[in-house]
Amino acid sequence: MANVETSLKEAMTAIEGSLGAALVDYTSGMALGTVGGGKDLDLNVAAAGNTDVVRAKVRTMEMLGLKDEIEDILITLGGQYHLIRLLRGRGNNGLFLYLALDKTRANLAMARHQLRRIEAELEI
Repeated sequence: MANVETSLKEAMTAIEGSLGAALVDYTSGMALGTVGGGKDLDLNVAAAGNTDVVRAKVRTMEMLGLKDEIEDILITLGGQYHLIRLLRGRGNNGLFLYLALDKTRANLAMARHQLRRIEAELEI
């Protein structure tokens, strides 16, 4: 099992094209840990903004009566992928991993696979 800091650092090194990663509590919108980012990618702002995305999707699923769980949410920009992976199990409800990727260097399928593996090893 890996702690938050170790898991986020692994996301940055193991996932090609990573620009920044965060663990976010979507009940509060607060980032519990961040790595990477920079002046063009403020991970605290991204955490708060993506909290709204997750909440909206959860509300929509409830209104539709869908009894399924969100695995991940992908936002595709011109030059980036933004991947939101909701954490499940072991009492992790209300948390998500956020990963920003450079679209020209990232392999989206491998990024999703690696993020799933990192989630499985994360100990909160």
